[in-house]
Amino acid sequence: MSKRKILLFELNEVPLRIVKQFCGAAPGSALAKNLHRMRQIRTQAPDSILSPWITWPTLHRGVDDALHGLRFFGQDLSEVDAKYPPIWRILAAHGIKTGVFGSLHSYPMPEDVRSYAFYMPDTFAPTPEAHPDILGVFQDFNLTMARKSARNVSRDVPGKGAFQLLRAMPGLGIRASTLADISRQLVSEQVHDWQRIRRRTYQSVLGFDVFMKQMEDARPDFATFFTNHVASAMHRYWAAAFPGDFTELQYDWSWVARYRHEIEFAMSKFDGFLSRVIAFVEANPEYVLWIASSMGQGAASGQPIKTQLYVTDLARFMACSGLGSDDWSERPAMAPRTSVFVQEAKRDAFRATLASFKVNGAAVEWEERNNGFFAVAMGQMNLDPSARVEINGQSRSFSEAGLSNVEIEDQAGSTAYHVPEGMLLVFDPRAAPPQAAPDLTLDTRQIAPTLLHHFGVPVPSYMRDPAPLA
Repeated sequence: MSKRKILLFELNEVPLRIVKQFCGAAPGSALAKNLHRMRQIRTQAPDSILSPWITWPTLHRGVDDALHGLRFFGQDLSEVDAKYPPIWRILAAHGIKTGVFGSLHSYPMPEDVRSYAFYMPDTFAPTPEAHPDILGVFQDFNLTMARKSARNVSRDVPGKGAFQLLRAMPGLGIRASTLADISRQLVSEQVHDWQRIRRRTYQSVLGFDVFMKQMEDARPDFATFFTNHVASAMHRYWAAAFPGDFTELQYDWSWVARYRHEIEFAMSKFDGFLSRVIAFVEANPEYVLWIASSMGQGAASGQPIKTQLYVTDLARFMACSGLGSDDWSERPAMAPRTSVFVQEAKRDAFRATLASFKVNGAAVEWEERNNGFFAVAMGQMNLDPSARVEINGQSRSFSEAGLSNVEIEDQAGSTAYHVPEGMLLVFDPRAAPPQAAPDLTLDTRQIAPTLLHHFGVPVPSYMRDPAPLA
């Protein structure tokens, strides 16, 4: 095709402030050396609720949450995909060779998946299908590790999944240097046990190797790669990196000293990704690199989180509503949320249970979506050990209700939280470095129509006008 190819690197929730701070801390990094070559654009999320499972669909579909209505992982997407399909579905339907790697709400697999260059759904997929089939081996390992480390990082490594991954490594593209890096991490954990928190980042390190193998082999016209590892570190450790942002910081200085470099560590792994991507687009100058976040983060709470309430025995929790195992099915959710589909005959009973559900006298938030999808917002913080819950008028202990008051090892909650302002960085290996960064703020709803216009695909009438970027 004659149009330039685009690699959309989805660097979740990272604002320009973090990019520039990292460049100052690491002047020899690939990011510091190349930032002046990138067009720097601030983006603005228009959504009424700022969560990545809401703001990324806005960017991908060209409409905000008032129209796409996505609030939770695991929702039935059939209606919204028919009305407002994501960018990858539109491009693939018009013959644009497309690859998808981990973008949010990319499950279920499209029926025409074999027309894609590659396709690996996000880490909230309930099953490990991927295309080509070898990606399913990595996805199986990836999903297992993500479930085990939803809040506290697990010490376990799934034996069967790890063995299958080991056997498939040559075909997946996992490099010897990556394995050496992981080995150093495991050794470091033996000395500093708290550094297990960095395992979350290494899932992205492994995934990026797999992604680049697909890019090199398939050379798609358009591809996405999603990573949450920097966002995860920012949420937890912003207060350690930027204690001056807080008027009331309740963490002690030993906590600040321990975790103050964790955002920088996460960014250093992104910098390794960037170095490889820049080398790739310079060797293949038909590509342009876009680095996007659908929103950003800023300082939030300086209060330590010692415990949070989770549903840890879902079958017992559902039984409190009189639901048996055949009456419901679980859907992956971002802890501490819990999501289920409930059979139609039992939905009234479950609604009544949720309407009566209280923790320490406070109602628990929940929402219902189409086709019997329910999402329950747990995560109540720092509860007294004697706290109880009320369900259907009966007082129950946590264990009786299938709940656990989980101790949070690093005591880190959302020390940073979502803000509307994100970023878009554009690196074109053929272009001269841009002049002074333009005073431009781009509505994230403009990104999808801009991509469609670039590839010569008709822009649907419900989308905004394209921006002059591509």
